[in-house]
Amino acid sequence: MKARALVAYNVRRIRVDRGIPQEQLAYDAGIDRSYMSGLERQEANPTIDLLDRVAETLGVHLSELFIRPLKGATPLETLPKGRKPTRPDRKKQ
Repeated sequence: MKARALVAYNVRRIRVDRGIPQEQLAYDAGIDRSYMSGLERQEANPTIDLLDRVAETLGVHLSELFIRPLKGATPLETLPKGRKPTRPDRKKQ
């Protein structure tokens, strides 16, 4: 597993285990929500300073973001959508 994939996996794993919405983690770490999303999808190439802020916000040591998952580890669960509740279809007038 490449380093970017390890970071993405571990940030998401720790965030979901602690029940922290992606938007809240991004806000607390001082980064944009869309960047946090890109980080978790392996699209962003974060600096070590940014990873340090994310690790600190999650309350873990930076090295925790580079731990390899165990063989046969199950895919991560997602948290419920948190931005806006879904609305029933409105009738057009």
